[in-house]
Amino acid sequence: MNETIQLFGIHISRLTMRETVDRVLGWCAEPRAAGCRYIVTPNVDHAVMLQHRSDLRKAYSDAALVLADGAPLVVASRWLGKPLPERVAGSDLVPQLFAAGRTLRVYLLGAAPGVASIAADRIQEKWGHVEVVGTYSPPLGFEDDFAENERILAAVAAAGPDLLIVGFGAPKQELWVHRYYCRLETKVAVCAGATIDFLADHRRRSPVWMRHAGLEWLHRLASEPGRLAGRYARDAREFPPLLWHEWRMQTREGH
Repeated sequence: MNETIQLFGIHISRLTMRETVDRVLGWCAEPRAAGCRYIVTPNVDHAVMLQHRSDLRKAYSDAALVLADGAPLVVASRWLGKPLPERVAGSDLVPQLFAAGRTLRVYLLGAAPGVASIAADRIQEKWGHVEVVGTYSPPLGFEDDFAENERILAAVAAAGPDLLIVGFGAPKQELWVHRYYCRLETKVAVCAGATIDFLADHRRRSPVWMRHAGLEWLHRLASEPGRLAGRYARDAREFPPLLWHEWRMQTREGH
């Protein structure tokens, strides 16, 4: 079986959560090399953005793993006859890495001021073998500030983590990690969206039954309608034609 499938112009890793955890922990156990491996976790919104943004496509093409975060991507893969085994969401992957029982040095980069520190306390209370070696919340507009970016790179290097959790939101986190991954002195970086917020209980995730039913998006929309309504409206408009185009392309190739 091929390890990836191509869907909406993305090469998505065909791994289960268990396989992903084993892969990432294996990388974390290796000696640190020049640069780092990084992981991106596309959902429907990413799939739509990728159709219009060459910089984001490049960030995806250089990622070590591309994991299907969105349940609709898993459903689409099965409908198109190239099934992904399951959803591997970043906000599930990070706690699974911590719960595996391996010693890990972790750096939390992102979220609002103070949130990562709370997340660090919660992590070390729940998973004592995980050492949070640093946290930082960059100021607004940091991505365009050369000196600030240099400070972030230096702070990560000084801490020497095995695993860097980046929570800037998409597409900022993917573009930033891609820009600097050759200089990031960590073994693995995960572009993890709101995961730091979830770990700190700063935001509440949907109930487990909603996640299993593929309805986490509905919970997020109800929780943050002002921020997400426009994005979800755009995705609802653009994703069905994208899915139709993918089916037509596959049908042509089949003939």
